[in-house]
This record gives sequence, C-alpha cells and structure tokens, in this order.
Amino acid sequence: MKEGSSIMLDNGKLSSTAKKAIAGYLDLSQSLTAFGNMIPTSYFRLVPHQEAPTNVCWGDRNRSVLVRVPLGWGSKHDMIIDANPKEPDTQAGFGGRQTVEFRCPDGSADIYLLFAGLTVAARHGIEMQNALDFAEKTYVDVNIFEEKYQSRVNELQQLPFSCWESAEYLEKHRHIYEEHGIFPKQIIDGLIRHLKSFNDLELRDTIKQNEKELTKLVNSYLHCG
Repeated sequence: MKEGSSIMLDNGKLSSTAKKAIAGYLDLSQSLTAFGNMIPTSYFRLVPHQEAPTNVCWGDRNRSVLVRVPLGWGSKHDMIIDANPKEPDTQAGFGGRQTVEFRCPDGSADIYLLFAGLTVAARHGIEMQNALDFAEKTYVDVNIFEEKYQSRVNELQQLPFSCWESAEYLEKHRHIYEEHGIFPKQIIDGLIRHLKSFNDLELRDTIKQNEKELTKLVNSYLHCG
C-alpha cells in the first residue's frame, strides 16, 4: 500500500511494480527455502503432481506454481463480501488490496527470517534491471505437469531438493541478503551450518518409498502426537 492505495494493481490488472516484486521472489526463491523449508522432510513435499511447487515460475490459473496470483482480488466484486454475505460490511474496499502467494514454505519456517527474506526479495525485484522480462519468461498459464508441456518445464529453474542444496543457494545469494545490513553475516553463516548439518543431499533418493524409514524421518523432525 502507498498513500492508502494498492500499488499491486493498475487499472484492475497486476501492476508493473507487482510483477517486479514477483520477479524478485522467483530470482531468490531457491535461497528463500533456507528460511521457509528448514528440515529434510520439507523437501519430500516439494515433488511434482502434488500441487506443491517444484519449478521457479508464477501464474494465476495454475495451483502448482511457486508464486500464485489470486484472481479474485482484481474482480469487480469484493471477495470478503462475496464469501461472507451476512457479515457486516466492515472491509469495504478491501478487494483492491491484491495479494500474491509464495507457496513453498511450510511449518518448519522461521517466520521472522522468512518475512525479512521476502521483503529483501521484493526490493531486489524492484531494483532488477530485467525484472519485467524475467517475470514474462517465468509466467505459466498451463498445467506444467502434463507431459505435453515438458519442454516448458525444461526452461524453468527448479527449487532445491534438500536442506544442503538450500544452504548452497543461500551462500550464492548471501550478498543480496546482507546488503544494507538486513541480514547479519552471523545469521547467514549459522543457517548454512544448520542446514548442512542434516547431510541430506541424497536423502530423498536413498529413502525413496521405504515407508519405515520415512516414518522414522517424520518422527525425528515433526511432532505427531
């Protein structure tokens, strides 16, 4: 919001500023997993055909994209009023506050680091010289898990497959997070050590369909009471 108005919309459509922010989310998405997917089991969810994101892309008509734009916000009707017709109209005009969803984080996320990372990523996108071109290149409006669109998938970058890979991407992008003193060097160093301590680079391939080992792994990192 800026001066009471959403900068995410321009004449009812997604604005250039919004697309630049999305470009930033996507460009840093592989390292953002270091804040949002912090245990080995996180990466067992990020697999194809589960409506979980695996490819670095965005869209508004595909639930498998990494960054999804809910179309309802840009409609002529207020989503809140439409969904709750009997409730008092206390949120008039809220429909103009377009949002986007960054869909890979899970319950393992450090929410404070994640929000800080997303803020850095949005600024990064707004400052990227080729942000709009990158946004156009990574937009998808098809089901990319259908075999006939395999060539499109091959054009997209992939999210990490493990905490180890996530740490590698964080090392690669750390200068962006550390710029302006947003993330102290010690925080980045500590996260990299923590993520690599799982030593899970090949864990997904090693366990595969071993239900006993999968259960053991879940019980190691998640409370299942």
